Amino acid sequence: MAEAGYDQYREDRIGRANVADTPALVDFYEDLDRLSAGALWTVANKIEPWQPAPPSVPMLWRYADLRPHVLRALELVTPEKAGRRVVYLLNPGRREIDAAVGFLYTGLQVMNAGEVASSHRHSASALRFIMEGEGAYTVVDGTEITLGANDFVLTPNGTWHEHGVREGGTACIWQDGLDIPLMNALDANFYEVHPELAQARTEPVDASTSIWGHPGLRPAGQEWSRRYSPLLRYEWARTYEALNDYARVSDGSRFDGIHFDFVNPVTGGAVMPTMGASMQMLRPGERTQAHRQVGSFVFQCARGSGSAVIGGRHYAFGERDIFCVPSWTFHEFANGSQSEDLCLFSFHDLPVIRALGLYREEAYGENDGHQPVLS
Repeated sequence: MAEAGYDQYREDRIGRANVADTPALVDFYEDLDRLSAGALWTVANKIEPWQPAPPSVPMLWRYADLRPHVLRALELVTPEKAGRRVVYLLNPGRREIDAAVGFLYTGLQVMNAGEVASSHRHSASALRFIMEGEGAYTVVDGTEITLGANDFVLTPNGTWHEHGVREGGTACIWQDGLDIPLMNALDANFYEVHPELAQARTEPVDASTSIWGHPGLRPAGQEWSRRYSPLLRYEWARTYEALNDYARVSDGSRFDGIHFDFVNPVTGGAVMPTMGASMQMLRPGERTQAHRQVGSFVFQCARGSGSAVIGGRHYAFGERDIFCVPSWTFHEFANGSQSEDLCLFSFHDLPVIRALGLYREEAYGENDGHQPVLS
């Protein structure tokens, strides 16, 4: 959405208090303001709306536009000086907290072959989705994890982690997703650099995948009590195979097509306490119906191309493009190709929403389940 239309969009969602100003009321408000107080009826519709009125607006970030600038950062700053060489994505309605949507942050990180970013940890939970390049890896609490295109990897809150690209590899770009805005809103964010700048490898390479990465099998005698998934990498090849297996025997969801949540193999729940992630597939020519949910979503087109209608606005996207869906906003997807699958990776804040008992979902009930396109 163009920033010029943002004010009207927000006005439509929030509304106004139904109390006309009078000279006496204006004096009253000014007296309260001097006492750092206020009259609830002047802000009631804003702070307690009839339904969610997110300041976030639907956005589409095209990879073809971003990629040259991401690669340019390789020439301008080093990982040592920048800490993390990232181009972050900003929603016009969340500029004050540097969020992509809701309380979710996302950005594109780039590293050259042979580079290593120093080990650190923080209160924010983080995830990575690999976009391009060869030789990338992450180290999480002593376990080195090999990363390839469309792999999904966790760096849970409080874990020491570092990233790099092995010698002989290529420049690598991946999408970061973090709940930094939520941690800051709660005044709970800490950040710490490893005292030695790098951590020791205490486990074999890809040990997490070797132990926990087998569907339907749990290693006998292995205990896991941490609040995040012991499986730190979810491989694209296995995910895509699962999508196709499911598609052979099911029509899937009328709202999401063939849809999988990435889960903790021990609990069956979300991969981390504050953020979840999903992968969905629309078969050639498939179009979903519209629905809305309490919860904020960031999507990346992992395979193919397609379109979305979000809040009545149409967006066409291609592979690696990123877009967001604000909370309680109707959205639907379409795969315009007659020969290729469309796969969408997403991460979201549903674990928090569900833990607080706030989740709600609603189908679009008119026009055969499809929104009219407003622009």
